[in-house]
Amino acid sequence: MTSAWAIALLILSPLAAAALAFAVPKRGRGLAFGTAVVVGAAIVQLTRAVLAGGVQTHRVGGWGAPLGIDLRADGLALLMLMVTAGIGTAISLYAQGYFRSGHDDDAPHRERYFWPLFLFLWTALNALFLSADIFNLYVTLELLGFAAVTLVALEGQRAALTAAMRYLFVSLSASLFYLLGVGLVYGQCATVDLASLAVKAEPGPTLWVALALMTGGLIAKAALFPMHFWLPPAHANAPAPVSAVLSALVVKGSFYILLRLWFEAFPALMTPGVAQLFGGLGAAAILWGSVQALLQPRLKLLIAYSTVAQIGYLFLLFPLAAEREGGFVGWSGGLVFLGAHACAKTAMFLTAGNILHAAGHDRIKDLDGITQSLPISACAFGLAGLSLVGLPPSGGFAGKWLLLNSALAQGQWWWVAVILIGSLLAAGYVLRVLTHAFTRVAAPTTPNPIPPVMEWTALTLALLAVGLGFASHWVADLLRVGAPVIGPVLMGGAAP
Repeated sequence: MTSAWAIALLILSPLAAAALAFAVPKRGRGLAFGTAVVVGAAIVQLTRAVLAGGVQTHRVGGWGAPLGIDLRADGLALLMLMVTAGIGTAISLYAQGYFRSGHDDDAPHRERYFWPLFLFLWTALNALFLSADIFNLYVTLELLGFAAVTLVALEGQRAALTAAMRYLFVSLSASLFYLLGVGLVYGQCATVDLASLAVKAEPGPTLWVALALMTGGLIAKAALFPMHFWLPPAHANAPAPVSAVLSALVVKGSFYILLRLWFEAFPALMTPGVAQLFGGLGAAAILWGSVQALLQPRLKLLIAYSTVAQIGYLFLLFPLAAEREGGFVGWSGGLVFLGAHACAKTAMFLTAGNILHAAGHDRIKDLDGITQSLPISACAFGLAGLSLVGLPPSGGFAGKWLLLNSALAQGQWWWVAVILIGSLLAAGYVLRVLTHAFTRVAAPTTPNPIPPVMEWTALTLALLAVGLGFASHWVADLLRVGAPVIGPVLMGGAAP
């Protein structure tokens, strides 16, 4: 299998599976597992090609930029594809048990539409991470948004439909802003190719307005504070596997595009002021989201507000990687944290789904004794929380440690304070849940039975979030391929 075939399969295999799942709903589960196998094999081949030969480019139909469409795979794209494949495979396993164990008559109806929509979302994510021009990024982002909104509405309850409509309006408005920016960029530079824009784009009023429009739309889609208002109700009211994929992957798509825009397409416009503004919004998200998570009465709402907070850490990458020579520490730290967050947050939402299925509620104050009934799920939540807090040896610790190293090396001590305060607040809301969960009761309520695959999938992802800390050096080496910043990776305060 060549790298071109691998790139093609990453998009075509989930797309074909989605179409077949619509046509033959009963085969949805099998198609999802088949997609996971094909996508996994394609990623292995593409990783070999990238590590051996550097950035891989595929010209669709033989027509490359500027007339045609280029698909491009570098270290960043590969990391996102790996995270998506891992989470996608886990959701495929979990959803099989989740919908089969439903205690209402609508579960088969929801499952019928879940599989094709989930596979379509997987297609959009893979296409987005491989896109190499700002218009194709718009197209894939729209496909991703429509699939995500429909999945949120899948629960069918009034709260879920209201949250889905709010999400839809935000998504469409944000997409309009982004598309207006693309039009201005094309009018100014006569190209939409990322590599060509890096050469042709010159700072000026038109490009500043275009980037402001595009960035504003992407910030809304990424649910960065203060444009986060749509995220908690959408994530809290969606089915558990949908909440997990929204938090772990969907909001990361917009963040990924922001990285491509500011670090690759328009590096000349990445001024210190812009970088600090991104960091300031990230810091506000960390503090606001964490405080709100501490106040929530429901477990899924707590996890949703935790996502608002954890997204903030990703945006600390901008001020810490803006220094192109030596910015790789912040770059790799933010992206290692992204991978750890995706695994940990998926594990948390799946755990919440287990509790909701078993106990019939997710009220935190009523979780006393849940460890006696669901010990594996409680362990999964605790391990995932360990990574979110940033305790060693987890992936969350490795990511935050790199961010701290970068901040200290550059003298930006204020980000150190934000990271430490955010970690303490995260410990607060994680311990709040665990305190109730580990409180023993004389006669624990016998929960509704749930399939073992639901518990073990959550635990596996939590273990991956922790284990990523041991693989952080390999991730950093992968991220060097095609990275827009250079410099050593600092571990333990010194260059290896």
